[in-house]
Amino acid sequence: MRLSLHKLSKMDENEVLILRNKIEHLTVDAALKEVIAWYPLQVCFASSLSAEDQAILHLIATQNLPIRVITLDTGRLFEETYGLLEKSRLRYKINIEVIFPDYKEVEKLVNEKGINLFYYSVENRRMCCGVRKVEPLKRALEGMKLWITGLRRQQSQTREQAQLLEWDELNGLLKFNPLISWTDEQLWNFIHSHQIPYNPLHDKGYPSIGCEPCTRAIQPGEDVRAGRWWWESQEGRECGIHQ
Repeated sequence: MRLSLHKLSKMDENEVLILRNKIEHLTVDAALKEVIAWYPLQVCFASSLSAEDQAILHLIATQNLPIRVITLDTGRLFEETYGLLEKSRLRYKINIEVIFPDYKEVEKLVNEKGINLFYYSVENRRMCCGVRKVEPLKRALEGMKLWITGLRRQQSQTREQAQLLEWDELNGLLKFNPLISWTDEQLWNFIHSHQIPYNPLHDKGYPSIGCEPCTRAIQPGEDVRAGRWWWESQEGRECGIHQ
């Protein structure tokens, strides 16, 4: 059933709650089909090629769901990440649209602030994330009504309050987090049982993988996102995509 909603310039909490109630008791694959029915050809899956996103990609590809799939190439990713992108394309025979930042903005940023500006201040790091990730994603999501992410509450303290379905004020559309309540065990059992390709860095102490200069392996007992922007304080370690 297609919903006769307004143009999604803004949705209030009650509207989002009504939609959330429609999918909260569904399986992940059934929920994916439901949101497609709401907004045919206006649903986009933004993959960071994380373990979570590989699980979602598997569901989309194996069910041949009409969902646009994109990923961001910041220009600073690990070689293993690029390898996984190619492996996933070959495995699933699906087009994964690669979105790049505006090269003029990257040139301006680097020439003014330096190639590794992010190490010198939180402001610089957020500026880099803004140019290489936030702006390209916002551009890619234009014309979409709903985007799908691999967010899970167990990933970090900053994501503990995330909901299955929520309004994304930054991008002006709905954000659907189908794996939001999955545990680490659920995720990896699903990946292994379906032989889903994943980044080999996960087996080398990298539970969360972003740009190469901003990601390190973690030590036993550390938070799963301790390896992201590790030189900053733990609070607020997000790139700006997930506010």
